[in-house]
Amino acid sequence: MLRSNISDHELTTDYGLCGSQINLSKFNGWVNRNHSLSLDLHSSMVDRMAASVDAVSNAISDQQVIYGVTTCFGGMSNNQIECHDAAALQANLLSFLASGAGPELAACHTRGAMLLRANVLLQGKSGIRLEVIERLVDFLKAGAIPIVREYGSIGASGDLIPLGTIARAISGSCGKVNVNVNGEVCDAPTALERLDLKPIELRAKEGLALVNGTSFSSAIAANSTIAAKQSLAISFVVQSILMRALQVDLDPFQAFVHQSKPHRGQVWSAKIIRDLLSDGLAQPSCPTEKVQDRYSLRCFPQYAGSIVEGISRIQGVVETEMNSVSDNPLIDPDSGKFYQSGNFLGQYLGIAMDDLRRFIGLLAKHLDVQIASLVAPEFNHGLSPSLRGNDDRSFNMGLKGLQICGNSIMPMLTYLGNPIVEHFPTHAEQFNQNINGLSWGAANMAWKSVGMFQHYLAVASIFAVQAIDLRAKSSLGHYDGSQLLGSINRQFYVNLCERLSVQPGPDRPLLFNDTDRWLEQDIEQLTQDIAGQGQMVQSVRPIIESFNQFCDETPS
Repeated sequence: MLRSNISDHELTTDYGLCGSQINLSKFNGWVNRNHSLSLDLHSSMVDRMAASVDAVSNAISDQQVIYGVTTCFGGMSNNQIECHDAAALQANLLSFLASGAGPELAACHTRGAMLLRANVLLQGKSGIRLEVIERLVDFLKAGAIPIVREYGSIGASGDLIPLGTIARAISGSCGKVNVNVNGEVCDAPTALERLDLKPIELRAKEGLALVNGTSFSSAIAANSTIAAKQSLAISFVVQSILMRALQVDLDPFQAFVHQSKPHRGQVWSAKIIRDLLSDGLAQPSCPTEKVQDRYSLRCFPQYAGSIVEGISRIQGVVETEMNSVSDNPLIDPDSGKFYQSGNFLGQYLGIAMDDLRRFIGLLAKHLDVQIASLVAPEFNHGLSPSLRGNDDRSFNMGLKGLQICGNSIMPMLTYLGNPIVEHFPTHAEQFNQNINGLSWGAANMAWKSVGMFQHYLAVASIFAVQAIDLRAKSSLGHYDGSQLLGSINRQFYVNLCERLSVQPGPDRPLLFNDTDRWLEQDIEQLTQDIAGQGQMVQSVRPIIESFNQFCDETPS
């Protein structure tokens, strides 16, 4: 155990985990291995961790009744154990939690959970030794990721089964876990050997400190929120290109309108669309037959603004939760007092992820309405039916199949927007966990929703490019739709075409004859770019940064 006789200078590295606040940006950099990871230790922090460990030792020596230290767990907490069995209790905890099921979780979630768990344990309120926390960081630095299953937490008493998988891997306890070490799967003892690490025998309270918290739900929620924010930015660019193709009137986006109804999200949404539509461009000509645009165009800031504000609130919830000490019992390192409490309940995250899925469904629903207007000659102001490219080929159907594909995704997204948090099982674990946060299920469903929305954005992006190409033909006499777009939209257009190996030009739209392209392959290519934070995401970076600033300025 490190003590304060080691100086701060000896303990401190240039950049690393130190138990302080982690925001989504820093989390994203560490999880995706864009930032190097280390521990940034200070003597006061080491002292607090040592004091909480000493409190556990003293409680055992004094034969105090402390939940999970000298008692069994949950509904069996009335069963006291012999003090000499305190360590064995922790090993057994990890053994009976080897009960996960379902497909393997994405590595980004497991990495995120390990990162967050290490950071909150560094706060010194959990009674766990520094060397156990260091083991989490050792695994992360080595690219060793435990195989965690999708089913196994109800967001109450923490993410017990998923976090138990991590705890077994890093400690080598009981061997009931597999680990992916840089692409090769092996059992935990083999993983430890390859990392030149020895098993750690967990002491009293340490197993409970590792598993009893919301860090895993928080990691999935953080990854989902990051991806949702990026998807929102892409959706704004796609919307603005669709609006340009529909010859939208710019008056509904002017500042005067939104100063008269100054919801923050509405004002921000109007400004983003206004800037995207007017960036170095002349005012688009509006069809003479219309007095005003339909609601999906005219009311976009009012519609999207509430979603923008909602996702901003969700970010605040997620960042608070992922930095919170959420195990039980908590230990005050200054007084040595144990607090048997309920910070492990994932209610905040569960509701936030229910809301995130609902907002994603609403974004998709609006895009679906816009696409429906684009493909209908009654509403698209002179564009061809289903945006077919070559009208001279009478049997061309254009993007009819692509619209059906989008129509198949959108209802699933709105269905996933239904809440799960109120469906908790009241009988869980001998009726001890008679209310549950369900943060784990809500967060995993949010991650699925984000992935589906990324596919939908790929579909909508193809519609946007085809529509603007056809509008260029009717307005400029050629098919180069980029000439109707401002700088951000033009870059998005160019990056999309590059991803699909399309050379934009005046002679042909994205799709001329139906047989020219394999749209299924195009959708997959674009989805990979969006999900992988590729060039399409990079082209909307100014909007992402603007949204980040909006979230940072949102009143708490």
